[in-house]
Amino acid sequence: MTVPAFLEHLAFAGALAVLSALAVRLMIAFPILDHPNARSAHVRPTPRGGGVGVLLAFMAGMLVLYQVATFARVADRQFIGVILAAGAIAGVALVDDVRDLSARLRLGAQCLAALVAVGSGLVVQKLALPWIGVVELGWLGVALTLVWIVGCTNAVNFMDGLDGLVGGTLLVASAALALLAALQGGWFVYAAALFLASGFAGFLPFNLHPARIFMGDVGSQFAGFMLAVLAVAASRFDGQQVSFLIVPLLIFGLLFDSGFTLARRALMRERLAEGHRTHLYQLAQRSGVKVRVVAGLHWGFALFHAGLAFAFLQLPPALKPLVVVPAVAVQLAWLGFVVARMRAAGIGWR
Repeated sequence: MTVPAFLEHLAFAGALAVLSALAVRLMIAFPILDHPNARSAHVRPTPRGGGVGVLLAFMAGMLVLYQVATFARVADRQFIGVILAAGAIAGVALVDDVRDLSARLRLGAQCLAALVAVGSGLVVQKLALPWIGVVELGWLGVALTLVWIVGCTNAVNFMDGLDGLVGGTLLVASAALALLAALQGGWFVYAAALFLASGFAGFLPFNLHPARIFMGDVGSQFAGFMLAVLAVAASRFDGQQVSFLIVPLLIFGLLFDSGFTLARRALMRERLAEGHRTHLYQLAQRSGVKVRVVAGLHWGFALFHAGLAFAFLQLPPALKPLVVVPAVAVQLAWLGFVVARMRAAGIGWR
């Protein structure tokens, strides 16, 4: 990519960020109010649905890409179907922000969108395992891809409960993914990640603590789904598909908290569909860690993971899967810190 082309892309990304900010501002002026309850971190009614700005910026970028771009034209039908499926998820999620749909209906919409992605040919066909090598997945690849897409969609959604945490994390992750994809010549992933980053750049200033607006399901589910799909698309950066690890690595802080919390609640035989305030980030905030600090730490995690992702590109194939080891170590240290804060504050897991 030439420098003039890169500058043009940045200018276009800036325009998309302005579009996102204008849409968020309209959502504040004509609000869908989120009234606080026992599980909320906020204390006064606050608008939600700010993710509409992210959605509009992304879709506008894709429309322009399809019409004028020659380097990453969305001519591949699999991407068109996936983009429409992502829009459908966002539509259902926006209705949920307004009317609180049932969990089954939301999950059904996510599963249908994931099936569209898999039916379009976006499937993880191989898995690289340390000391074992690359394993051909066969039909298991379809099942694992479906679980990954639905799981990532919900992981991002579950983590969107504290001002600026998810918005800032996804801004860092999307920007890093765009640069990584450009280095690998993955131009569709580059463009899609750049559009996501633009949307979050326009949204985030309104979501910083104290938030003027929340992202809402329309933003978190849409972004989680798109990042999950981009992870599968990124797996094509190399023949062994080990590049699938790039996106999970970039958002590992969100995935670790969601996965740990889900596993812990299952072991404690809690009803998994019930709302709660026991994610690690919530427990940290309840124990006295300031909201800005918790959000900032997660941005720091994303920056650290981005550094690991760039190092990942330089590693030989046999060592690439081991890049997650430092990421796990950092999250275990975060877990230990939160547990210590909980004990000091007399807070339990429930």
